[in-house]
Amino acid sequence: MRPRSPLVFLSLVCTLLNTCQAHRVHDDKPNIVLIMVDDLGIGDLGCYGNDTIRTPHIDRLAREGVRLTQHISAASLCSPSRSAFLTGRYPIRSGMVSSGNRRVVRNLAVPAGLPLNETTFAALLKKQGYSTGLIGKWHQGLNCDSRSDHCHHPYNYGFDYYYGMPFTLVDSCWPDPSRNTELTFESQLWLCVQLVAIAVLTLTFGKLSGWVSVPLLLNFSVILFIFLLGYAWFSSYTSPLYWDCLLMRGHEITEQPMKAERAGSIMVKEAISFLERHRKEPFLLFFSFLHVHIPLPTTDDFIGTSKHGLYGDNVEEMDSMMGKILDAIDDFGLRNNTIVYFTSDHGGHLEARRGHAQLGGWNGIYKGGKGMGGWEGGIRVPGIVRWPGKVPAGQLIKEPTSLMDIFPTVASVSGGSLPQDRVIDGRDLMPLLQGNARHSEHEFLFHYCGSYLHAVRWIPKDDSGAVWKAHYVTPVFQPPEAGGCYVSSLCRCFGEQVTYHNPPLLFDLSRDPSESTPLTPATEPLHDFVIKKVADALKEHRETIMPVTYQLSELNQGRMWLKPCCGVFPFCLCDKEEELAQSWGLNEKR
Repeated sequence: MRPRSPLVFLSLVCTLLNTCQAHRVHDDKPNIVLIMVDDLGIGDLGCYGNDTIRTPHIDRLAREGVRLTQHISAASLCSPSRSAFLTGRYPIRSGMVSSGNRRVVRNLAVPAGLPLNETTFAALLKKQGYSTGLIGKWHQGLNCDSRSDHCHHPYNYGFDYYYGMPFTLVDSCWPDPSRNTELTFESQLWLCVQLVAIAVLTLTFGKLSGWVSVPLLLNFSVILFIFLLGYAWFSSYTSPLYWDCLLMRGHEITEQPMKAERAGSIMVKEAISFLERHRKEPFLLFFSFLHVHIPLPTTDDFIGTSKHGLYGDNVEEMDSMMGKILDAIDDFGLRNNTIVYFTSDHGGHLEARRGHAQLGGWNGIYKGGKGMGGWEGGIRVPGIVRWPGKVPAGQLIKEPTSLMDIFPTVASVSGGSLPQDRVIDGRDLMPLLQGNARHSEHEFLFHYCGSYLHAVRWIPKDDSGAVWKAHYVTPVFQPPEAGGCYVSSLCRCFGEQVTYHNPPLLFDLSRDPSESTPLTPATEPLHDFVIKKVADALKEHRETIMPVTYQLSELNQGRMWLKPCCGVFPFCLCDKEEELAQSWGLNEKR
């Protein structure tokens, strides 16, 4: 046998070294799975004190990781909260706020959305060699100038893969008893329109060529008929069900309208498939649940299984889906090198009711809920972090933390650098999570309702344990003392439906977490000092806010030509997921 060439030997050594280096680089970069539930109340989970709704999989995650008990959302509604989560910045900085009452991206026909000059954690991790995926709810806008430009699509913010709902669930999305009939009728109608159009073109060409003699009035009448038919079809579909309740895979609309109770199960399958495809490389998966937002689409397997009606059923179904994702992480051997983070975008929706049935979440002992910019129930959310071997299991952290902290935290663990051309309001959580720091890096947190500042939280850098909170504006409850705004469905941020406080209401959350009794100079010796300290911090904070376009004010008006369509407008109904759902056994009886 001829001896191997030294070059061959060197090549083999280099290949092995490169392989080892690749594995070492991957080992240095943990996989990251971020899971956000929609409208979940902090009091809805067993690990946060609920003993009547069953959430065993989330409770297990809490036992295996760190539980944050003062985890704060940057806003009490979806679009601004999620923009802050993605960018690590208060929504007021990016313009994802409103000076009016429309405080979220209104529908898929508005040009509003997260500005393209904002940097998300997905874009940051992509630069570090991560594969990035978003599955589920987006609600950061879609189009700008045309129905297919997709200027605010997740692909433009650092995500390599997207499957989900570009908008958010609304009441019209479920139930949808006539969906299947309409899909069938529209496909037949569209076929007829195509045949008539072909006939008109043929007759017109024949007349111009002199082959046939057809009155121009007949052709004009047929064209007018097609136009009127299309207009009548479009006018009959005014419900958000047809224009906002849809699913996309990448840039393609796959269901319009979507089968809402099936969507969650498909998304879990998509998440598991993503984990499997990228198991050998560092990845970021942002799984954004449609659960537990109204109208609470729930499969038959879970309807009637909880003690809390449809809302409880939906929470328990969400927990079951969490279990499948966590099991997949284990099955693919990813557990030890994967950070799993779990949270909600804001507090539970107190005013979500149908008759006497409660359809929104429970915020535990905390006052207020979704839509309330200052009260704790609208902004205090669950926060769980698991990273085996790196973060102590079963740990409880009571220090104030923020959803905005995820941006600098994932930058830290991935070896990325924070943008230097803008203010980043989040703080790296790792020193706190790993026990290398005793106190939160936040000294002040500012709580907005739309573009209006409602409250400020001060965390003194001492061992007093105090967490001061000053409320400059609070909503007027409807009816008074009701604890929510049941007349308007959501509390307002300004005008006659709020109360302005001068001096602000002051609470120490360490002693009064329910914000039940405001402190006064007579009951708190430090009252005036705290009020001045907070006022000075607020002044400094406002000096850092640069003027930007308020996306949810000026640009939050619908434009017909921006309505998404999976066919030829206005014949837009389709279901390209049916065959896939059947193969997965996801079609539920209605």
